[in-house]
Amino acid sequence: MDGIILIDKEKNVTSRDVCNQVSKILNTKKIGHTGTLDPLATGLLILCVNEGCKLQEELMGHDKDYIAKVKVGIKTDTYDITGKVLEKCDDFHLTKDELIKTLNSFVPGYLQKVPLYSAIKVNGKKLYEYARNNIKVDIPEHHVEIKKIELLEFNNDSFSFFVTVSSGTYIRSLINDIGEKINIPMTMEELKRTRIGNFHLDDAEDIDNIKIIPIIDALDIPKIEIDNDILYKKIINGNKIDNLYQCDEILFTKDNIPIAIYKKSEDEYLKLYRMFHIS
Repeated sequence: MDGIILIDKEKNVTSRDVCNQVSKILNTKKIGHTGTLDPLATGLLILCVNEGCKLQEELMGHDKDYIAKVKVGIKTDTYDITGKVLEKCDDFHLTKDELIKTLNSFVPGYLQKVPLYSAIKVNGKKLYEYARNNIKVDIPEHHVEIKKIELLEFNNDSFSFFVTVSSGTYIRSLINDIGEKINIPMTMEELKRTRIGNFHLDDAEDIDNIKIIPIIDALDIPKIEIDNDILYKKIINGNKIDNLYQCDEILFTKDNIPIAIYKKSEDEYLKLYRMFHIS
């Protein structure tokens, strides 16, 4: 009951809905996810269960892969097809070569504005609350990495592309920014997340077939089995230890059970990052 679950999220349900459903199935309230998928979006959603919730921050920082479908000639307030249409243009000319050149111009990254319809907080209030109340607000910007982008399909009024991005990248915003750069309104029509770090959509299940991946298998970091009482006592007491292993990050185990994650600090010691209490 401690670990992560790979879910293939369906369309038209929220990430919170999925958490609530799995919470009832497993009869536990300690459940969360490692990155929201909008109701419109489908694909890989990682849930953390019980002590696995301590991995949320660890897993949120991973790169992600998406496949997006774009509607050309329309701009909405939410940057996706579910929003209110702000601009419509039927008289446009977009060539495949021009689109490929524009897509590639976003690699390796750029300064991206957060969508106004998002849950990012400004002065303690979520952005979408400002939007719904027609209150003007300075929209935050942050640098995002676009590590790979590839056109998959091109039609007269739509196209699809594959993209690998850093954590925190909004694909809706990327699509809107592509449209602005090419001077043609665009909005997101479909989105599928296919990878988060080392986890792939092919390994995900639907809610009726959930499988918990233990913490020890969920982390792609070196694992050290504790083989003496002195080290064990230091670790369970949260003491810093010498970095004899020359690693930046380590999962310590005892009898193949995860005990703690330690990370290298500025003084080159290993310091406690997360302690697990496995039932």
